[in-house]
Amino acid sequence: MSSIRPSRLAYGCMRIEGDAGKRAVRTAVDAGYTLFDHADIYGGGTCETLFGEVLRESPGLREKILLQSKCAVRFADDSSPARYDSSREHIIGSVNASLARLGVEQLDLFLIHRPDYLMQADEVAGAVAELKSSGKIAHFGVSNFSVSQIELLQSASDEPVVVNQVEINVHNIDALKNGVLDQCQRLGITPQAWCPVAGVAYPAWGNTFSDEDTARIRAELAIQSEKYNTEDWLIALAWLLIHPAGISPLVGSTTPERITAATTALNIDYSREDWYRLLEARNGQSVP
Repeated sequence: MSSIRPSRLAYGCMRIEGDAGKRAVRTAVDAGYTLFDHADIYGGGTCETLFGEVLRESPGLREKILLQSKCAVRFADDSSPARYDSSREHIIGSVNASLARLGVEQLDLFLIHRPDYLMQADEVAGAVAELKSSGKIAHFGVSNFSVSQIELLQSASDEPVVVNQVEINVHNIDALKNGVLDQCQRLGITPQAWCPVAGVAYPAWGNTFSDEDTARIRAELAIQSEKYNTEDWLIALAWLLIHPAGISPLVGSTTPERITAATTALNIDYSREDWYRLLEARNGQSVP
């Protein structure tokens, strides 16, 4: 990707604002995070603007980190519905706007945020090639893409997809079953997990856990937390980190203590047996 090695934990900048947001970013830097994730829609662009202020206030920081941003999600307005947009015009315009807000010349990683149902693979490939040749992006990836959508995009593009950012957590294990993580292993794509501690530290999107499910998971997490002498949400991170696809969890807390504490999950010597115990607690039954 570059001479900088991306940290296994990435820092998600979706919630940063004001002085607290700047403090969160600087805490992440001090804790060893080198990959910072943005999107053009986060805070309506204010998150990128704030991060740009941090870069200006911290000479030399840009050379020590990797910047990632995304586009394709468009909100409803007076004339249009909520939609996804992977047109060349929108991609080029969004990247230029992100670069301006961040105050940088290049994104280390550029991702298509959501698969556009009207996506023309050759048009996306052309936009990516144009951005790459102009030096505005270094690498290309996607977010929330299925196996077939990546295959379609890759068939039209000489630029390899290096990241697929999807929801992976104890609540949402779709990526374990739908081929996404298998494809990542096969093609060397890094799976980034958004909301990695959902269902443990906070309710998951579209939560389907019953009270009984939650109690069963909590009980197993309590046992494992005691065994590993750590907190339950760090067990949830370790559960992802052990996977052979090399999952990179996105840490989105703005609390300095939690940003730093998350890095301790990297040192948990988590066992295969405990991975399956937590899966069994999550499912309410053993594997077939």
